[in-house]
Amino acid sequence: MARNIEIKARIKSVEKLLPRARAIADDGPTEIVQDDTFFSCPNGRLKLRAFSETAGELIFYQRPDQAGPKESFYVISRTASPNTLREALSLAYGQCGRVRKHRTLFMAGRTRIHLDRVEGLGDFLELEVVLSEGETTESGVKVAHELLARLGISPQQLIDGAYVDLLRPKA
Repeated sequence: MARNIEIKARIKSVEKLLPRARAIADDGPTEIVQDDTFFSCPNGRLKLRAFSETAGELIFYQRPDQAGPKESFYVISRTASPNTLREALSLAYGQCGRVRKHRTLFMAGRTRIHLDRVEGLGDFLELEVVLSEGETTESGVKVAHELLARLGISPQQLIDGAYVDLLRPKA
């Protein structure tokens, strides 16, 4: 499975962070509209990410729900039929949430910088530091911390879990 170090933070606004992200990026911005449907999955998380009616990805991942950098293991399978795949998975496993967002993607070396505007939640930063095979988690965490500092993100802004967790009503 592929691995990365992932970290999420709540931000005041995508627009305010855009200049900082642009200044450290090698590539971007790329604008992406995403519709993520989550399915019941006892061994991690399973989501279908639809980009359009003819493009999507089924993504399985495992990672701890904790604030700060965390290692994520994932597998991605592309699909040309996200709507019928969503229907089949919903019937088989049941949906447990849906997240719609507008993502502005930058690349800084091997790190994906996501500036996300999440419907019903607000604005967020997500970093994904892609790890090479055999690379230590610590080296990716170090890169994540360096980028957070360059972007002006404080530890108090970090969040745990996924956007789908934040959208669920509190019990």
